[in-house]
Amino acid sequence: MHRNDRVFTYGGGWLDRGGALRTDGERLAALRADERTTVLPLWRDRCLVGAEDRPVRLTGDAARRALAAADETVFLGLDDHGVAFFAADLTGHPEADAIALSGAASTLDVRRLAGRLDPPSAAAQAYARGLLYWHRQQRWCGACGAPTTARDGGHVRVCSGPGCGRLLFPRIEPAIIVLLEAPGEPDRCLLARHAGSAEGSYSTLAGFVEVGESLEDAVCREMAEEVGVAVTDLTYQGSQAWPFPAGLMVGFRATAASDEVRVDGVELLEARWFTRDDLRARLAEGRPLGRIDSIDHHLLGGWLSESA
Repeated sequence: MHRNDRVFTYGGGWLDRGGALRTDGERLAALRADERTTVLPLWRDRCLVGAEDRPVRLTGDAARRALAAADETVFLGLDDHGVAFFAADLTGHPEADAIALSGAASTLDVRRLAGRLDPPSAAAQAYARGLLYWHRQQRWCGACGAPTTARDGGHVRVCSGPGCGRLLFPRIEPAIIVLLEAPGEPDRCLLARHAGSAEGSYSTLAGFVEVGESLEDAVCREMAEEVGVAVTDLTYQGSQAWPFPAGLMVGFRATAASDEVRVDGVELLEARWFTRDDLRARLAEGRPLGRIDSIDHHLLGGWLSESA
């Protein structure tokens, strides 16, 4: 499989997602029974982890017990050795029972494991989390209200209503995230403090893509709405899976047409231009540049590493 040299957290997974296998019921049944098959158990979107906070991975009898006890299971794919990976949702069990069933020590949000898991391992856990969350939210058809059932290895749900039969697929919610640079000297980037964030906490600008809008259109609209700035020179920087619950973060750099900013005081409380020295001073004070597992951390880190 092709692997991108630039891998963000929750990306670069090693799994071949095995799209052609999803409709092969006999093959999937055989994989579920295979001694090598590995199951990633989750409980209410949380990883089941061992004593050292490493995600539990079940094989053999333990894997089969988890699959049998799960509210929903999803075929995730195959690794480079042909070993199948499944996710098992144990949400229907009390937390203590889910922990005992999987031989875990506790449950933990996958985002709490950022920095301790390599990107492919984090990708597998987030992939499992995102799909199992979607299943719990799509138990009923939005068109006719009838129950839905899983199909194709857990990658499709089908409405059971007579005369309906609507196919439901996992939804992705794309959002843009932007490192916005000032138009003149000195080199500066714009960071904002969002409503509800701590005093002195700043991050890059982001927003969801709307219906009928290109990614570039979304950048222009969001910058105008959030900080009153027109932008030029948009350049794509990369994308990041963000299945919390179903996001896809698409990173850009752009240049502001003016360094005058205006915030609405509702969504954003403040926006400031920062020089590289300003960011270095924040780092020296122990203030991180964005979440360690987020693409904005890489956008800011990349900008900071450039020559002033």
